[in-house]
This record gives sequence, C-alpha cells and structure tokens, in this order.
Amino acid sequence: MENLLNTEQMRAADAQTIDSAKISSLDLMEKAAGAFVSSFMSEFSEKYNSIAIYCGTGNNGGDGLSIARMLHDKGFQALDIKIVRFTEKSSADFIANLEALSSYKIPVREIRDAAELTEEPAVLLIDAMLGSGLNKPLSGKWEALVKKINFWNKKVIAVDMPTGFRAEGPLTADDCVVHAKLAITFQRPKINFLLPESAFFLGEHRVVDIGLDEAYIQSLDSPYKLIEKEDIACRLVKRDNFSHKGTYGHALMVAGSAETMGAALLSAEACLYSGAGLTTACIPEEGLTALNSRAPEIMALVRTGAQELDLNADKYTSLGIGPGLGTEANSLKLLTRIMRTYQKPMVLDADALTLIASNYELVQLIPEGSVLTPHMKEFDRLFGEHKSWWERLESGRDRAMTLGCTIVLKNRYTVIFLPDGTCLFNPTGSPAMATGGMGDVLTGIITSFIAQGYKPEDAAMLGVYLHGAIGQKTPDYVIPASDLLRKLPSTIAAYLT
Repeated sequence: MENLLNTEQMRAADAQTIDSAKISSLDLMEKAAGAFVSSFMSEFSEKYNSIAIYCGTGNNGGDGLSIARMLHDKGFQALDIKIVRFTEKSSADFIANLEALSSYKIPVREIRDAAELTEEPAVLLIDAMLGSGLNKPLSGKWEALVKKINFWNKKVIAVDMPTGFRAEGPLTADDCVVHAKLAITFQRPKINFLLPESAFFLGEHRVVDIGLDEAYIQSLDSPYKLIEKEDIACRLVKRDNFSHKGTYGHALMVAGSAETMGAALLSAEACLYSGAGLTTACIPEEGLTALNSRAPEIMALVRTGAQELDLNADKYTSLGIGPGLGTEANSLKLLTRIMRTYQKPMVLDADALTLIASNYELVQLIPEGSVLTPHMKEFDRLFGEHKSWWERLESGRDRAMTLGCTIVLKNRYTVIFLPDGTCLFNPTGSPAMATGGMGDVLTGIITSFIAQGYKPEDAAMLGVYLHGAIGQKTPDYVIPASDLLRKLPSTIAAYLT
C-alpha cells in the first residue's frame, strides 16, 4: 500500500531525497518539471496551441519556469509567461530558473495586480502559482486573480495542485480555488483529490514519479493509504487441487422483500460468483420462484411475515444482511434476532444500517470484526451529520476503532476504515458503475470472501478493489450490476499470482 502524505510530510520527503541522493533542490525541480512535461504532452500534443504559464515566485513558480523552458525545447513556440509578483520575495530556485530562461525568446510579463489583466488569449493555462505553498485561504490580490482566471473559463492544467486548493482538511464550495481540468501531481495524490468535494475544483488528477525517496515515504507515519494491485494479488489464495464446496464456506444472505427481490438476487449471486462454496438466500416466500429460476445453485431459507426464523447460526460461516430488506417492524424484529444469535462477523448494508440508525441500541450488538458498507447518507444517519468529507474521514476512523469493525464508505474512491485506525482509499472504479444494484453486489462479494476464510478487513479490501476493477475495465457507457457480477470469476482469476 502506498502511504498518502500531508503537505509537511511531502516537504520532508523532498528534503530527505535531496540529502540522501546528494542532489540539489534545483535538480529535483528539473526532474519534477520533466515528469510534468511528459505527462502534459501525452494529453496535449498540439504544439500550435497557445499556452499561458502563470508562475508565482516560490518553488511552484520555479517549476513553471522550468516547464516553460522544456516545452519550448519540445517545439511548443506559442508560450507566454506571466509572473505573479504580489510579493518581493522569491525562492532561490525560482530565481535560478528565471535566469536560465533569459536566453529563451519567450515573452515574460510581471503582474502586480489582477486589474492589469483584462483578458487571456491563450488556449491553455498552466497554473504554477502557489501549489502546496498555501497555508491560509486566499484573499486580496490572490483572490481577485483567481476569480478572474475562473471567469475566463480556460482549460487549466495545474502543476502539482491548483492554486488555492488545500491538500488536506475540509473543503467547501466557497473556497477560492483555480478551477482546473487536470492536476499533474508529484509522487502521490493529495488526500483531498480523493474526496468528492474536489470535483468542484478539479476534473481529474494524474500522478507522476519525480524520484522521491520511496523507502522514506513508506516509513512515515500516515493513517491514509492507497490500495495497490499488489495488495490484492498477495491476499488472494489459489484454490487447492483437492478442495471441495465445503472448503469455501457457506454464506447466508438475508435480503429482499416482495418489492425488492432484485437486491436479494444480486447480493446472493455475488456470493456465488465470487467463490463461496455454498450460498443460501434468506428471502420472503414471494421471491422463491425468481430465485430458483435465476440462480438454481443458490439455496433458499424462506421467511414468512411475523413467523420466527429458524436460524442455525453455526451452519453459516458468513452472513450478510440488509439489501432490500425493508425497514418495517418485521424487518427490525428479524435483524434484532439475528444480531442476538449470530456472534461471528457479519456484513451490514442498506436497510440493516438504516434500522440500526433508527434503533441505535442495536449498535452494541454488532459483532466485533463486522463490516459495515454505508453510502454517504447511511453513514451520516449512523454517525451524525457531517459538514465535509474530511469530517467523515475523522469520524470513520474513530467509529471503526470504537466498534472494532471495518467501515466501507462507498464513493468514487471508496474509503475503508479499519479497526486499527488505518484509512484505505480504493483507486478502482468508474462512472459506468453509477447504477442501481452495485452496492448489493459489493455486499455479496465481501460476504463471500469472509465465508471463504478471509479476514473481514481483507474481505472488504478485496471486494471493493475487484468490484471497482470490473467497472474500470468496461468500455461501455454503463455496466449493469448483473453484468458486473458475472465477470467476477475471470477478474478474480486474473489477479491470482
């Protein structure tokens, strides 16, 4: 897993690399600029495009000057540099890069007030003004300049991060930030790039390797980590030659009502397709025909109205509950009984979470090691309203440790909170997955992996990553949940080492 760093840690990584590799800060800046230009040219290859490069007078501005020189050397001729000089202070590396640029025939103009700019004729704008050198909200001349740039509505590419953006901490739509189409960021994504509020300011981000000391980065103490492909490959276990259905556990999925049998079918089928040896769906009587017709491999445990469910808890190695269950009195009664009876880790989703939020005394019945899979609204119903996603990160870490559970907060970059306080971000996924039933499938996958003997936190990590990987590979506009789950066996096989 990759450590995700805050701003101070990233600066420390810069300093450590300079010291351990015996290179100058100016050499490191050159490497960063070169990595930026390579990534930039893969997206914007038209050398006739006019490009305005806005540079501050700190190291981010030094990056911008170096980038301008390299783009010129690559054949980009329609370049224009604007130095934003709102202070007389300049970093040493900025000054060195400005001197190196003196032999180039690139127009350079100093801006001392946003009022000096009436328009920007360039097609593209590279933002190299502040980067991570911001420690307070923008105001005064900086605020006026950023608002003017946003008014122009140009295609902006940010160097490392957009001016005014905070790498960590709460973001709000009122923040004064340059709106960028793309941020080409150095070595690691900023933590806030992975949170939904960033979409208001940033279209997408790309990470480029600038040669920082990876061993040092990985040694730093950070609760925030990014899941990598290797983390999945090293956790998946090949099926033994002499294994049988009993080897891979028995998953029970308690789900569905007369009107929402689709959720039960999807979650139970996900158990089947992700490898549970046996799968039983606990469903209302009205769904029996649909289950037998669609998935004859899945057994049924039928429940009827107020009738007590005869649940032999020892029979099942994992239990998932909630998709399409409903929130009526009978559903609450069923959930309460199961939580009193089943003492092993379970997967709680959808209506089960809504019922717990409305009957909060049930929280104390959640077995240690369980996995909760809320979306944002369910998360807030459980743990209180939050003003920002950063608050949700803090709350999720706290509640996972307090409950001794894994919490999967579903989103584009789904966040997995582990009982030890670690916060994992999942990189896989696609907007093509924004369709009904996806959460039901994820619940089934995690339940299946627990049935097969994986630790709950590993089951959550595997489930979230593989679920997203299928969506990420689809070339289609949308992938229905039914199609996604049928691709589970081949996807899992592809990650086995």
